[in-house]
Amino acid sequence: MGTAFVLAGGGSIGAVQVGMLRELLAHGVTPNLVVGSSVGAINGAYLAGTPSVEGVQRLEALWRGLRRRQVFPITCRSMMGAIGRHGSLVDPRGLQQLLETHLPYRELEHATLPLHSVATDLLGGSLVKLSSGSVTDAVLASCAIPGAFPSVRIGEHHLVDGAVASNTPIAVAVELGAKRLVVLPSGFARALESPPRRAIAAALHAITLLIAHQLVIDLERWSGRAEIITVPPLCPLAVSPYDFSRAGELIEQAAAQTRAWLREGGLEKRRIPGALRPHEDQERSPIEQHA
Repeated sequence: MGTAFVLAGGGSIGAVQVGMLRELLAHGVTPNLVVGSSVGAINGAYLAGTPSVEGVQRLEALWRGLRRRQVFPITCRSMMGAIGRHGSLVDPRGLQQLLETHLPYRELEHATLPLHSVATDLLGGSLVKLSSGSVTDAVLASCAIPGAFPSVRIGEHHLVDGAVASNTPIAVAVELGAKRLVVLPSGFARALESPPRRAIAAALHAITLLIAHQLVIDLERWSGRAEIITVPPLCPLAVSPYDFSRAGELIEQAAAQTRAWLREGGLEKRRIPGALRPHEDQERSPIEQHA
């Protein structure tokens, strides 16, 4: 089935994937299918709709103008729901409006490229692959951080963030028959000066750690089944995945790093980036922590 672009989660750090995509497409690396989870499902949905340099430019413009309140609006309604029977802090209508306003299609099967969004069955814990039906519902389900966003019911499943399942989009791409995977991780903030204080920020940070751990496991597990190339994420990084104000900087730094990686023959390497493994940083990130 050719090349799959696999986009992992990472909250606002998902902006780095835009810089990666800009350089990959400019270099002539294009996918035949797209698999995404969490924020990777958002970026993947935009990429699959317009898989071109121009499409990535529009996605970049959207990221540069994005603010936390658009993705994580905490309203009176959501606060009441959190203490009532709905049990979620964030009103999903903010993210829903962003998707409905900017995506040029409504159903997953109408994307220009085959698109698959990964979510987790809240009751059984199994991974659920969404390949048809409402793209908005699929992305909302993949991004539904438990306790922050409400679960999304699709068919018989009550779905939450894809990162909660014990697998990653890598497994889905291999099982779909992709012969080459280009994996775009977001990475995680390992250089924060102190633990996140806000509940959603803490949950997001924990999920990014979980995603990195799962990615390493699956990169090792599936390496014999397909050619897997992993674009290195930024490291060290001191930007909270709850902070959307640094998107432009993340995009530019990821683009510069990816451009250098491509020049150095990164596409020919099968290494798991050290930034995804536990390690001690020797220097501070050039992007300083923003409160």
